[in-house]
Order: sequence, then structure tokens, then C-alpha cells
Amino acid sequence: MAGPDGGDGGRGGHIILRGNAQLWTLIHLRYHKNVLAENGENGNKNNCTGRDGKDIVLEVPLGTVAYDEESGDVEAEVLEDGQEVIWLPGGKGGLGNTNFKTATNQAPEYAQPGEMGIEGWKHLELKVLADVGLVGFPNAGKSTLLSVVSAAKPKIANYAFTTLVPQLGIVPYRDNKSFCMADLPGIIEGAAEGKGLGHRFLRHIERNAVLLFLIPADSADHAKEFQVLINELEEYNPELLDKNMLIAISKSDMLDDELKEEIAETLPEDVPHIFISAASNMGITELKDKLWQAIVSEDE
Repeated sequence: MAGPDGGDGGRGGHIILRGNAQLWTLIHLRYHKNVLAENGENGNKNNCTGRDGKDIVLEVPLGTVAYDEESGDVEAEVLEDGQEVIWLPGGKGGLGNTNFKTATNQAPEYAQPGEMGIEGWKHLELKVLADVGLVGFPNAGKSTLLSVVSAAKPKIANYAFTTLVPQLGIVPYRDNKSFCMADLPGIIEGAAEGKGLGHRFLRHIERNAVLLFLIPADSADHAKEFQVLINELEEYNPELLDKNMLIAISKSDMLDDELKEEIAETLPEDVPHIFISAASNMGITELKDKLWQAIVSEDE
């Protein structure tokens, strides 16, 4: 008879994604099949508001995209260190009976219940963020180049698809500058249709500012190999062709000047090219210069 004193309920816990620049994979979430945030606490007498449910924070690497499993819709994207995105918000807390008192009803015997929380099957996918992405057929020498220009130690072997997941390396440059290079799984003709590693490879190219096409010097047809790579990118996503591109002819220590001229004449005029050799460090300094110029121009 002393009047209403029911407090409001606390909200349910959020599930939050937080960007962490020190993470490079989603492997630490592999066994988190069910993630359940805490319920909010009920409101109490004497107008005491219930405690909010504890939030669950999932640390993810930069470049993580969150999807709804059923609809396929993109629900969140984490691109910056420390960025926090409320992926699944907790249910709103209910209102105690104090909120409903009026001059004519000073002791209401009803309250508003809290909202139910959101549940569903979700999907996290990592698209590698790098300044330079290495594009080429299997065994083009991408992993060898990355191991030479950075401290990364990718697996190197003389068979196709040695690289099954992207490998990242920080490439030191002049005046204490640096940039990130990604060794991506090898592409094959038909990759846009899912052949080879297919979309597992192509999705990572979307996040690279500059594309470095690596074509071995002993290729039977350098121009055709480049065109096959271009065609696969265009079929997967035509916007990829708007990126800055550079062609590097690898293993060029086996070529003389005459052969280099013959190869250069077959390459497209609108894409810069350079002859390099990771084994002998031939052209590596010039390659870094060209890549840095392309990265800077992409940012402008």
C-alpha cells in the first residue's frame, strides 16, 4: 500500500567483436561453437535496477567479416585495432511498475517484461589486410620472394599449392618505413568457378592495396599467363582490376638481356614490369621502390 517500488531489469549481455592487430588468424575461436552472453538481472524492490548481463568480447584479427549463416548478409566488419562492434545486442531490460504509476493509478500491479535476446548461427571469415598481395600460379616463386624480402618463413617446396593459407610478412623499406606483403595461395585457371583453392584464395585479394603478379622467367607464354590471372580476377570481382598492378618476372637470373627484351615486348604496356631473382637478390631493391610508389599513390 506504500506505492510501487519495482525497479527496472538490466539488459542482456552483448556479443562484441574487437579488432586486435596482434592476431593473424581466427584459430583461437575454433572451439567456441556456442557463445552465450549472460541474462540481465531482474529489477528488485525499493526501485533497485537489475544488473546488466556481462558482455562477451571476441578478439578478432583485422580484416574479419561477420556474416549471418542463414541469410549470408554481412553484419559487421572489423578493420581497425581496438575497433569494437556490437555484433549481437542483448535484449532490452524490462520496466518496473514504478514507470506506470499515474495520478489515478498510484499502485499499478503490472510491469513491462524485458525483450528476448537474439540467437542464430553466425559465421566469421578473415580476409587478409595487406599493402601488397602476391598473385601467381602455383610454384611461381611467391613464397621464396616473401622469405627474401621479409622475416616471414613460409613453407617452400617444389610442388603445387605449397601455400594453403595466406602468409604475411613485413617488408623493411628506406628511412625506417615498412609495408605488409601477403603470399597468397596459388591461382589456377578456373579459380573463379571454385577450381583449385578457388574462392579460398580470391577473397583475400579484395583487401590488398597493390597486386604484384609473379610470373616465372621459364613460363611458356608470359603474356598469356598474366591474362589468365587477370581473367580470373575479373570473373570473381571486376573491381579488382581497378587496383594498382605490377608484373615481376621471377627467376630472371637465368635470362640474358636479349631474352628480357623479348619478354618485355609481350607484356601489356599499361602495367609496369620488372625482372627479379629472389635467389640472387637481382632487382629486389628496385622492386621495393616500385611497390612503395604504388602503395603511396593508392593512398592519395
